[in-house]
Amino acid sequence: MNDDQRSPALGPHLIGSRVVVRRMLRGETGPSGSPALTDLLGVMESWGSGVTTIRVASGEVSRIAIADIVSGKPVPPRPSARHRISSEQAELRANASWPAMLTSSLGEWLLRDSDGYTARANSALAVGDPGVPFDAASALVRAFYAEHRLPAWVQVVVGSGAHRSFESAGWMPARPGEADTLFQLASVAQALRAVRGALPAVLPEVSMGTTATPAWLADDERAQSHGRTAVTVLEGPDEVGFASVLTTPDGRAVSGGRTCGVPSLPKGRDHLIAKGRVAAGGATGDWVGVTSVWVSPGHRRQGLAYVVMAALLGWAAERGATTAYLQTRGDNPAALSLYEQLGFRTHHTYRYLVAPPT
Repeated sequence: MNDDQRSPALGPHLIGSRVVVRRMLRGETGPSGSPALTDLLGVMESWGSGVTTIRVASGEVSRIAIADIVSGKPVPPRPSARHRISSEQAELRANASWPAMLTSSLGEWLLRDSDGYTARANSALAVGDPGVPFDAASALVRAFYAEHRLPAWVQVVVGSGAHRSFESAGWMPARPGEADTLFQLASVAQALRAVRGALPAVLPEVSMGTTATPAWLADDERAQSHGRTAVTVLEGPDEVGFASVLTTPDGRAVSGGRTCGVPSLPKGRDHLIAKGRVAAGGATGDWVGVTSVWVSPGHRRQGLAYVVMAALLGWAAERGATTAYLQTRGDNPAALSLYEQLGFRTHHTYRYLVAPPT
């Protein structure tokens, strides 16, 4: 066998990849009397002429004779620090960007009530330890929502102990047939660079406000039906920004003193054609939550989602945030494609369960 082909699992095709290599230490003997072996983990930088070079985490580069390699294989990249956080911690941070009007603690669980506006703000966040046996905890969840005249819903991380316990107790999907929600994370700086590279040539003007104005809420029938409750939830975080792209009275989007060529709308008043929301709470550290990104059906495929995301991520960067998170249903391919381009990756998945009838 050619020395450059000694280990079939390794080779020049892995240059730039993270690998683990087991090699012999010539001149050294192991405990059994056979040649000593050692493992090396790092990024392969070269392969050829009988030698491979591996850069380890410290930055040091090791030269290894390919003839000394016993075995090796590629290994997945090390997760970023933000992806090493637990799902429980991530959910608690996210809760700060969508706070319920009323929250009651059950150990580490959070019982949330916002008069029925959104599932997140009206379900028990069942992460961590409730501080009592499961049967008692689930009974207390039922009692809380019965007292507040709401259905007993829980938000659980898919595959978690709480998820298994609730399903074993007969709790069922609260939204049958609906895909689970993906909790995604990205670096603010990297996402901002990516979105700026994808912006349309002619940029509409984006206004950033601190309140959920009637114009910002105009497309949202659910929010309008809940009135002040919805506004309270939306404006609840410590810091929050609302991005809006509006048309001019002649039906075209504003673009820094001129207008973009978008399909005409009825003349006479401004119309919301794209929007989004970004929020940070005291418990989130340097994290921000991105929610409510929306583009009017008549104005899609024109880059307006990138425009809105650029405004939201810019708001986050100005406040020193390093991590952005968002929640997207798994059956929304357009949104998932957009967020993947910006570097968002799934951290975990969650779903809502409802108590069985008594």
